[in-house]
Amino acid sequence: MKQLIILLSTLLALNVNARYVNGTVYDESGQTLAGVNVIIKGTSIGTTTDINGFYSIEVASEESVLVFSFVGYETKKMKVGKSKVLDVTLKAAELELQEVVVAEDAVSRPMMQRSKLAKGAGNMSMSYAPPYYDHGQYHNTEEYATIHENGFKKVLDNALSTFSIDVDAASYSNMRRFINNGQLPPKDAVRIEEMINYFNYDYENPTGKDPFSINTEVARAPWNENHLIAQIGLQGKKIELENLPASNIVFLLDVSGSMSAPNKLPLLKSAFKLLVNELRPQDKVSIVVYAGAAGVVLEPTDGNDKKKIMAALDRLQAGGSTAGGAGISLAYKLAKEQFVEGGNNRVVLATDGDFNVGASSNASMERLIEEKREDGIFLTVLGFGMGNYKDSKMEILADKGNGNYAYIDTMKEAKKVLVNEFGGTMFTIAKDVKIQVEFNPAVVQAYRLIGYENRLLNDEDFNDDKKDAGELGSGHTVTALYEIIPVGVESDFVKDIDPLKYQSKDQKVTGSTDELLTVKFRYKEPDGTKSKLITQVVENEIQKSSDNLDWSMAVAGFGMLLRDSEYKNDLSYDDVISLTKSSKGKDAFGYRAEFIELVDLASRMNKRQ
Repeated sequence: MKQLIILLSTLLALNVNARYVNGTVYDESGQTLAGVNVIIKGTSIGTTTDINGFYSIEVASEESVLVFSFVGYETKKMKVGKSKVLDVTLKAAELELQEVVVAEDAVSRPMMQRSKLAKGAGNMSMSYAPPYYDHGQYHNTEEYATIHENGFKKVLDNALSTFSIDVDAASYSNMRRFINNGQLPPKDAVRIEEMINYFNYDYENPTGKDPFSINTEVARAPWNENHLIAQIGLQGKKIELENLPASNIVFLLDVSGSMSAPNKLPLLKSAFKLLVNELRPQDKVSIVVYAGAAGVVLEPTDGNDKKKIMAALDRLQAGGSTAGGAGISLAYKLAKEQFVEGGNNRVVLATDGDFNVGASSNASMERLIEEKREDGIFLTVLGFGMGNYKDSKMEILADKGNGNYAYIDTMKEAKKVLVNEFGGTMFTIAKDVKIQVEFNPAVVQAYRLIGYENRLLNDEDFNDDKKDAGELGSGHTVTALYEIIPVGVESDFVKDIDPLKYQSKDQKVTGSTDELLTVKFRYKEPDGTKSKLITQVVENEIQKSSDNLDWSMAVAGFGMLLRDSEYKNDLSYDDVISLTKSSKGKDAFGYRAEFIELVDLASRMNKRQ
């Protein structure tokens, strides 16, 4: 008993000066910063700022020093002293372009120093990317699948265009990360359809039995007045949170050593806490982590036990190699064991994509995820970090795993994906959604689909219910644009081919000039196996473009400028800004205002090159 009293007295003496310090972290403009790391110097004790930039941490004494760090900003150290409230302003760091991405064939190759580039570089294309700092050295092994931009096709040779919808938006926030770091993104990091679909559009809500409405429009192309733009827009039915089915969600979290940076695991933990706050009592959450091996750190837990779920997140630390394949297998196994009939069964994978143990190649990951999707479990992929970011691998996982893909670079983006668009991100209302467009040769000479290069399907795939396609979430909008060269317009983009030997080149055109095109849609119910068909005719009528079409054309134009597209004609950054300012419309969360600022920043960076 005497020993216990001595021990308690000692502990009280050691903790006599312990107290809480709190405050808010700002940038130089006075905006609060979410996801900032706050660590007590010399310890592993720390926290991160919440969505309002607020933090609270227990310190041992007045001599304690707090270290504030956040990607893109200079680290700041502050002695606690007698302060109970300690507000901090972080200064933006000055980044240097020290390395270049060397893009060749399928992916961007590892970064090389400029001094090494000139020797033996051949005809490889080069673009700048922000370096990843690790153990005193800069590295960059970011990987992006090569995009071969869609060209114009002559209607008499190719009347049909078939593709899968794409609700992913990762390319947009990743592009924003590059520009905010003072660099233009690599061309292959720019997927125009994902940039367009980052934004919601004011389409009509569905009223019939189908889970989405179809909205079409035709107007002049802003970059070529002789061309037309045909817009096809889908508006998914919005289901209120209280009416959504029960969820069985497995968080699959990468805690390998590559996730130790402030914009990776610390940001991930803060982001997932936002998601936890959206859970209901009928929802269940499990947590699987992987590093050198995979393991369960939280057994299935009711959504109202938020304290337990957040405590499990708080305990996570980064270290070790990356057995992503093992983690995926374990997460799907756990999701299958807890499967909810008629519910939302989903794995949420958060990673930088840098798998290096076990199944890790793009091909092996594709085969693995295709096998797992047969269990009726959907997938959400959330990307984090920079420098070693494997975009190509995560795009494959989302595309092949009945899923969606977002890139989280800030807490503001986490809130957009996991709170504002919670239903669209987490709840699928239609799967395997395919679009097939037939162009009328009586009025359309040639066409090209803007973006969706990685989502193209063979024409025969449209009627094949075994072919996988994209998923549509609650409240999601999907927009696709076709650039059209009308009959009679002379264009260098329309190429002739040699006459055929065994069939006549002359074909009888039977279409009415009243119709521009016919668009067909196929989709399945979330738990269905047989697709349903919808058909809609688009009239040959040029209209005054709406804000919906003007905004989507502006975003597409910006993507064409970033990619230095051969189809951009004389479009300028000023043209894009002018178009956005006239079509900004409602902007409740400031996403469109932010886009206009990004265009302006990119314009200034382009001028200095």
